[in-house]
Formats: sequence, C-alpha cells, structure tokens
Amino acid sequence: MSSVAPVSVAPMMECTDRHFRYFLRQITRRTLLYTEMIHARRVLDPDRRERALAFDEIEHPIAIQLGGDDPVALAEASQIAVDHGYDEVNLNVGCPSKKVQKGNFGVCLMKTPEVVADVVKALMDAVDVPVSVKHRIGVDEVDRYEDMANFVEVVSQAGCTRFTVHARKAWLQGLNPRQNRNVPPLRYDDVYRLKRDFPDLVIEINGGIKTTDEIETHLEQVDAAMIGRAAYENPWMFHDTDTRFFGAVANPELSRHEAIEAMFPYIEKHLVEGERLSQIARHLFQAFNGIAGAKAFRRYMGQNIWEKGADTSVLARALLEVSRDAEFTSEPKIRAI
Repeated sequence: MSSVAPVSVAPMMECTDRHFRYFLRQITRRTLLYTEMIHARRVLDPDRRERALAFDEIEHPIAIQLGGDDPVALAEASQIAVDHGYDEVNLNVGCPSKKVQKGNFGVCLMKTPEVVADVVKALMDAVDVPVSVKHRIGVDEVDRYEDMANFVEVVSQAGCTRFTVHARKAWLQGLNPRQNRNVPPLRYDDVYRLKRDFPDLVIEINGGIKTTDEIETHLEQVDAAMIGRAAYENPWMFHDTDTRFFGAVANPELSRHEAIEAMFPYIEKHLVEGERLSQIARHLFQAFNGIAGAKAFRRYMGQNIWEKGADTSVLARALLEVSRDAEFTSEPKIRAI
C-alpha cells in the first residue's frame, strides 16, 4: 500500500479494536485504520499474540501501532505483525497514561529523540512496509516549536518519512489521558509550519478534527488528516471519504441500516467462537448519531446487548427503532459521548 493515505482513523484504546474496524469497513474501504496501541511484549507473548494481532481481510489497509522503547523487542514484534499481514508499523510517541509513564515509552520518548531514532532504524531494518511515528507537539516544558522540529529532524534521519502529529502538547503530571485530549490548546499552525520546514516528509495532522469539511481545510496545509474521537462518536462521517479524498469510483453506498445488517454474518461467526454480542455491538451505539430515532435505538441496545445469549436478533429489533426513511430526512448533528 502507499505510505500516503490522506485520511486515517486514530488508534484509540477501547475503541479501535477489530470489531469497530470491521464496522468502519462497511462505511469506507480506503481510509487507513489503526489498531489500538499494542505493547511489543504482548506481541512477543505466544499466549497473547494471536488475539492481539487478529483482524479480518476486509480491514486492509490496516496499520499496527506498537508501544515500547526497546529497539530489539519492537523490531521482533514488527516482524511478527507484518508476517500476520499488517500494512504499516506505527510507533506510539504520544500516549501520556500512567502505565506509559511507568514504562517510559509513549509521549515520554519525545524527550529522547535519539532513542526514537534507534527504534525507527530497528523497525525499518526489520520490515519492508512503511514505518511511521505518531507524536505530540510537545511534552511538559519541552514544547517549543523548535523542540518538535528537532525531534522530527533526528527521527527522520533514521529513515522515517511519515509523522502523525497530535496538535496538542501533553502534561505528564496534573492531567489524565482524557484531559490531555482536550485541555492543552490545539496548535495547528505549528503542524502546518512543520510541513513547510520539512516539505519532503509526509506530515499528518491529528487532534480536534470533527468533520470532513475540516479534513479538506487541513489538507490545504498538510498531507493527511487523522480523525480521533469524532470517528467513534460519528462513524458515518466517513461515508463519502473514498470518493472525496481517495479518488475512488464509488463509496460502499450502504445505508446505516444496511451497514449494520452487513455485520450480522460476522457477528454470528464470533458468537459461535465464544464472544458475546456486547463485545461487538457496543461499537454500534453511535451508528445513527443525529438521526431521528437514534435515542430509542441506543436505549434498546443498552437494555439488551448485555444479556447472556443475546444475538443478532437484538440488533434486528433495535433497527426497527429507526425508520429507514429517517436516514435521509434527519439533519445529522454531532453528539458528544
């Protein structure tokens, strides 16, 4: 696959697992999807590896985001991931969680660009797919534009050519991960400047992007845009991205009802394998976001998907709460969750 995908969905813990990604593929076939962050140790553990890496062929193009700071472990994990079929390997240099701080990886690594460069070189030596880095504009007091530019300069010298920049800094003390997604101000201009200063690199912008119109605006300044929470709050925003941003002949062109119904065989397969309906259907709550009947749909889902033995008949019944005509007569609005 090309290393330059103009639109992607951010890796998000508890959100972008294989089930949500499969649902998104009913809406867009071209948008680049990322796994949740997976620590290299989990990939290297034979007992946890298969569950961590499993995905469906329809999910391509798909990138794995790895966490860690050990070049040897990350290189081995990346080889295993690529052998499983992943199209890109991405290094997390943006997560500010307590767990990440304890392990000294994620956004902590912005303070040591040389370490990141060593990891990137090890990854590039290990695999023949694109290697990218997702990072913040800064961390703690290391938050000047010059600090970020130096980080990118050092890491790019190791061979990395794609950088996804969350346009907020992170505070390791005083803010939790949720607050770090919202409290530090967005500094889009710093990301735009980065592209001007490094025109040969692929610079992708991330943070606070909620609509495809906003994507279009950002693409006037940078190469790509990554959508985070808005993708989970309003997955239907991607319904026309294939034609609008990727030059595809057509979008999947399923209605919201049809997209959920297309999930039924997939869900039934996983139920037979021992998973519960709630593990998959929890990702569908926002499918009708902003559409008349969405509240009733969510209510019915919330009351029934958790029951033991619940199956696709629960979803079929929930769909009756939303008129098929409502998809075309309602005025969609973003609903925060």
